[in-house]
Amino acid sequence: MTQDPNARRATLDDVALAVGVSKATVSKALNGRDDISPQTRERVLAAVAALEYRPTTVPSPVASRRTLAVVFDVPASPYILGVLQGTLTEATDSHIDLLIRLAPERTSRSHRTVAREWIAEQRDSGVVGIIGLTLSEPDGLIDAASDARLPFIIVDPVDTKHRRMVSVGSSNWSGARTAAEHLIALGHRRIAWIGGPEASDAARDRRLGYQAALDSAGLTVDPALIRSGPFAVLTGAELAREVLALPSPPTAIMAADDEIAVGVLATAHSLGIRVPEELSVTGFDDTPQAAWTTPPLTTVYQHLAGMGAMAVRTILVMADGRRPSSRHVELATSLTVRDSTAVAQPG
Repeated sequence: MTQDPNARRATLDDVALAVGVSKATVSKALNGRDDISPQTRERVLAAVAALEYRPTTVPSPVASRRTLAVVFDVPASPYILGVLQGTLTEATDSHIDLLIRLAPERTSRSHRTVAREWIAEQRDSGVVGIIGLTLSEPDGLIDAASDARLPFIIVDPVDTKHRRMVSVGSSNWSGARTAAEHLIALGHRRIAWIGGPEASDAARDRRLGYQAALDSAGLTVDPALIRSGPFAVLTGAELAREVLALPSPPTAIMAADDEIAVGVLATAHSLGIRVPEELSVTGFDDTPQAAWTTPPLTTVYQHLAGMGAMAVRTILVMADGRRPSSRHVELATSLTVRDSTAVAQPG
C-alpha cells in the first residue's frame, strides 16, 4: 500500500494506542528486546505494518540513555537529600536518567497486587533498575521486582533479612561504638541512648554498638537510659525530657541520628541545661545541619552521597545481567568531633 504523502505520518503513540500498550513496550518490540512476550511483539509489529509506521532515522542520544527510578516513602529529609545527591552525581557521570518516585500507598487491595502493578508501571516506562531509600515495608516491591527481573536495591534497609534483598548501608554498629567510646574517654559514665524505630536494623545496630562500648568499659547499661522512637526531631525533644527528668539524669545523650539530636539540643536549651558544659550530645549521619546547630554537633559521619553513588553503580551491574560482588555493601563511618561534647563535670 502506498502512503499518501499529504497524510499525517504515524507516530509511536499511534502504534501504542492501537495495540493498547505503552510507548516503552512498542520500543522494546522494535528493538528486539526479550523482556516482552512473543504475542505482544507480534501485535506491535502487525500494528506497525498496518499503520505504515516508520521510526525516525535521526540518531537521538537521549533514546540510548538508560533510566533508573529512586523511590522512598517518607518526606524528604536531610538524610534522603544527602543520598540523592550521590545518586544524581553518579547517574549524571554515567549518562543515566533518574526518576523520583513515591512508593505506592497502602490501600484496601492486596499489597502484593499493588506492588506488582507499580513495578510493571516502572518497567513499562523504560526503567531498568530501582533504588529504594529507607523503605519501611519493601518486601512486596522486592518480590515483585525480582519476579519481573527488574533489578532492585535498598539503601540503608529497615530489615536486611529478605532473601532477595541487595542493599547498601553503613557500619552502624562500629559508628555508634566509636561515638560512645569518645564520650567514655571524656569521663561520662551515665550515657543515655535515644534511638530510632525498634523495627529498623540500622537503629538496632547503633544501639548495640553503644551497648558494646559500655560493656567493654565495664559500665552498666541502665535500661532507664534507653529510649526509642521515629527518626524525627520531636522524638529527641520528647524523650530527652524524659531521661533528663530522672533522679540520676545522664551527663551525655547519644542520638541515633542528627534529627533526633536536634530535638535533644532544643530540649536542653528549653530546660536551661548548657551543652556541652552540663550535657554532651552526639548524633549520627553528619548531615549539613549538624555543623549549624548550637553548639555544632559531634556526630558519626556516614557517606550518604557515597551510599547513593554505590547504589547506582551496583544497580547498573545488575541491569547488565551480572551479579553484584556482594549482596550487602557496607561503607565505613567516622566520628566528626565538634562542640557538643566535652569532659564530664565531677559529681
